[in-house]
Amino acid sequence: MIKAEPHHVIANGAPAGGMNNAKNPSNSLAEAVNAALVNDLDTLVVCIDENQHVVKFYGDTTKYLLQKNFNSNLSELLPKPLAVAFNTLSTSVLKTGKKANLHSIKIRHHKDIINVSLLVAPLILKKGEPQLIMVTFREDKVVARQGAEDAVFDEKIYHDQYTINIEEELKEAKEKLRSVYEQLDASNQSMQSFNEELTSANEEMQSTNEEMQSINEELDTINSSYQLKNKELLEINDDLNNYFRSNVNGQLIIDNDLVLVKFSPGTTKQVNLLESDIGRPISHITTNIKFETIIEDIRKVITDGIIITKEVETNNGKWYQVMTMPYIQMADNKRNGAIITFNDISELKKTQSELDKKNQSLLRINADLDNFTHTASHDLLAPLGNIEVSIGVMNRKVTDPDLGKFLTIINSSVKKFRALINGIATIAKLESDMIALELVDVEEAINNIEWSLDDKIKSSGALIIRDLELKSILFSKKNLRSILYNLISNGIKFHGDDRPVINIRTAREGDSVILSVQDNGIGIPKQHLDKIFDMYGRLHQDIEGHGIGLYLAKKIVDAAGGNIIVESEPGKGSKFIIHLKTEHEPATVTASLN
Repeated sequence: MIKAEPHHVIANGAPAGGMNNAKNPSNSLAEAVNAALVNDLDTLVVCIDENQHVVKFYGDTTKYLLQKNFNSNLSELLPKPLAVAFNTLSTSVLKTGKKANLHSIKIRHHKDIINVSLLVAPLILKKGEPQLIMVTFREDKVVARQGAEDAVFDEKIYHDQYTINIEEELKEAKEKLRSVYEQLDASNQSMQSFNEELTSANEEMQSTNEEMQSINEELDTINSSYQLKNKELLEINDDLNNYFRSNVNGQLIIDNDLVLVKFSPGTTKQVNLLESDIGRPISHITTNIKFETIIEDIRKVITDGIIITKEVETNNGKWYQVMTMPYIQMADNKRNGAIITFNDISELKKTQSELDKKNQSLLRINADLDNFTHTASHDLLAPLGNIEVSIGVMNRKVTDPDLGKFLTIINSSVKKFRALINGIATIAKLESDMIALELVDVEEAINNIEWSLDDKIKSSGALIIRDLELKSILFSKKNLRSILYNLISNGIKFHGDDRPVINIRTAREGDSVILSVQDNGIGIPKQHLDKIFDMYGRLHQDIEGHGIGLYLAKKIVDAAGGNIIVESEPGKGSKFIIHLKTEHEPATVTASLN
């Protein structure tokens, strides 16, 4: 969020309109007049680009905008009613190119509810420059009779329009993605056809090689007068064999002195060549490709006998895969120059670019869906709290036993509803949060958990035994506490007839850290061992819990590059063993399991 003191606007790191004031005093005067006008009119004027990012503003932002740091997206800076209205008006302005306004939008400012007028209008700039939009906010201090062209904000109507806009954007994204898939399928079919043609060509070349070998055997039987002709034929065979070893698109054959020996007709698209260029150094020939290291690559291939492949762009915007490989004399297996092959990959590069753009669009859509999940779970808790308070009052007022049965059912349903909402919020947080690694004191984490579970430990007589070979573990402190809390709490909750005994052990095995939690509880049947890590995978419906604790524990361990397994036998307890790598990428999830 771009912040500014009242009557003092900051834009691009300097007072608005105040850059180069000494060189251009007229700009400074214009900025001062603009600031004075918006302050006298108690108005906020914001200039945004087509992506709704703030370019410049005049006036006090604290009255109409949410104060968020490091955020310049106007839609995200507005209170909900203003954001809904702005989305609808800005969409209309971008489509029609005409300004749109709206009155009587109610928002909260400090402890008061105020009515706000919103005006969205396109800014006329020079032809070819990016389109900008001006957004004006003004408080309706006097509710006056509106004219025929003045629209009054109806929250339901604009919410519906806001939903329609999002659905249209999603539909457009799906259409574009389908088009990309169709193009990709067409490209795959073309590649398959090319591979079939190449296979056929290889078979023909193999047949040709066999025929040439037969000719060589026949020539060996001829008298010595033909020995010189045989030598020349072997040299031609070397050229052909090396030529067939490379791609047939466009090829250059260079000798050890970097002199052009031969080239295929297709090479003229990348290099300005004539028949008269044969025998000239390659450094004297101009090319149409942006390939400054071609001479260096040829020398390296000749010296080291390696193959170098690079992707280069031509001056007309096409892309080629350039493969430089040694020219091998088959007779003595010596390197005698290099072969440069050009393969056209323009369509592939274009498809890759389009896929990258679509991936970025999908990432933005996923982020929007995550925000919706957080908002929905948060907004559902407020009315649920009101319901719980109302039912609490009814419990104290109602004395009729028949009604009391219904209130008991309602109380149970509301609790399950709250547990479900909390579960949704926890899963969403697990998928989005990020946290840094640190050395976690395992002893301290267990002490904290014992304090949190003090009532349950005392009531059950639970005994927690520690065998900590490793006192500290490199992990997320919050995540490690959440895992231990869930496993210890389960060990107490699902105890058998004996007092709960929980053994916690840490050790190092090879390049892994082992953390195990073992209890003497009721255990888990073998056929249900996989189910316990499922979301809401509860085996005992009569015992309190949401059924997501072990699911979240496994998600955290998997995200840290580790593994969690369980060993259990009914009546003898369960043992959870967590393997963590000593060197792994930072865990990217965190969640509260309690």
